[in-house]
Amino acid sequence: MTQELQGTGIALATPMNDDYSVDYHSLGGLLDHIVTGNGDYIVVQGTTGESPVFTWSEKLDILNFVIDHLGDKKPVVFGLGGNDTFDLIEKSKDLKSFDLAAILSVSPYYNKPSQDGLIRHYSMLADAFPHPIILYNVPSRTASNVEASTTIELAKHDNIIAMKEASGDLVQCKTIADNRPSGFMLLSGDDVLTHDIIQIGGDGVISVIGNLMPQAFTDMVNASLRHDVNAAAQMNEKLKEAYALLSEEGNPTSLKAGLETIGIGRRTVKPPLYDASDLLMEKWKAYFENQAK
Repeated sequence: MTQELQGTGIALATPMNDDYSVDYHSLGGLLDHIVTGNGDYIVVQGTTGESPVFTWSEKLDILNFVIDHLGDKKPVVFGLGGNDTFDLIEKSKDLKSFDLAAILSVSPYYNKPSQDGLIRHYSMLADAFPHPIILYNVPSRTASNVEASTTIELAKHDNIIAMKEASGDLVQCKTIADNRPSGFMLLSGDDVLTHDIIQIGGDGVISVIGNLMPQAFTDMVNASLRHDVNAAAQMNEKLKEAYALLSEEGNPTSLKAGLETIGIGRRTVKPPLYDASDLLMEKWKAYFENQAK
């Protein structure tokens, strides 16, 4: 199970029409772009997919579309996390019939649970969820860090298979890598740190830039995983300007600007997010023109 989730997972963006409905035509085009670029698996309705602003029914419609469009080309992971443990358990019952490689579950936000609270939350989910769980630690969004010791404790559960680490703390990542049970994966949740995290024992990434530049980023990840350090470092250096543009106006606003620049969907994001500026669009245009030279 875990082997198919090594390498480059793509946190799928959700293209939208001007009325904020899902642009399924562009979503299909984005999936084809990712498949052609050799991303290893697709993550549906994570942060990049604007998961907080879609209803449960809409999320399941998006998931159905992705699975139908991909066929058996790529494994699919689905985002189901939040700050109401029992609600998540109830929703997970609707996923039993879906062919999913795993469920990505972001740690509870706003509530700010203790580490004991996080262990109880995730243990209850792992006992109830019909698919394996990838933990997701992103303190910049949740205001609560899943400490390394908590991750290592949770990794003992048979139904918890990985941690997507977006704390930005390489010491924390190294502690997890050095002390995790056999078979438990450490995945980068930050494109710019992926090369470094793999070097300290990471198994791959769930990526934003993979929507936009799947081949270039996947090549860098694969070089890192085979410990071709010099090649990976050179590839990573070439991506640094794109990393910077992706952070300029936040995610997924900056990503959608880049995608519109290459002809995939619009820059439209759903409120309370705000569409990318014309200035950022010009920067993306200049970036891709320079890449083509």
